[in-house]
Amino acid sequence: MNAESGAGAGAEKEIVVVSGLPRSGTSLMMQMLDKGGIEAVTDSLRTPDVDNPRGYYEFEIVKKIKEDASWIPDTRGKVFKMVSQLLYDLPPSETYRVVFMQRDFDEMLTSQEKMLARLGRPSAPRDEIKRAFAQHLERLYAWLEKQPNMPVLFVRHHDLVNQPREQAERINAFFGGRLDVEAMVAAVDPSLYRNRKAETAG
Repeated sequence: MNAESGAGAGAEKEIVVVSGLPRSGTSLMMQMLDKGGIEAVTDSLRTPDVDNPRGYYEFEIVKKIKEDASWIPDTRGKVFKMVSQLLYDLPPSETYRVVFMQRDFDEMLTSQEKMLARLGRPSAPRDEIKRAFAQHLERLYAWLEKQPNMPVLFVRHHDLVNQPREQAERINAFFGGRLDVEAMVAAVDPSLYRNRKAETAG
């Protein structure tokens, strides 16, 4: 998995993937990398809303990668986001660099439940979801360790929001020092996160 290793001269051929569980901070990381100098691949179909005021940075075709991965070569040198369950379906013929977002399960589920409530949709029992998340991540991390073409940097959402400069520098090192750290730091708005924490506590 080679986490923390810097990108070499082949950055233009490397495909950058931001991944994680739902509501783990992948949109924020996409925004940081986009501002930092890696072009984001997005279709802008999902517009900003109260749950993600700065946008989702989604690329719908990613969800159908199991059926059609022909678009993958066009993303070389760019970044797209992908829910963690789909990482297994990335074609092994390409070289990737993965930034994997990690977030407290309860924080993620609180965020997810609020979003579902606004959509009028029910949410499953927390304990059941947390068990499924833990099992999924355990299996995924073991698999990632064995992928020679997929170095991974794990970033905790809490650290990113509370120590944006330190984390931006860490991310920049993972990409061989080619990113604009100042622009990445400026992309972080801690107030969006603090509001959610206050809602969780209240």
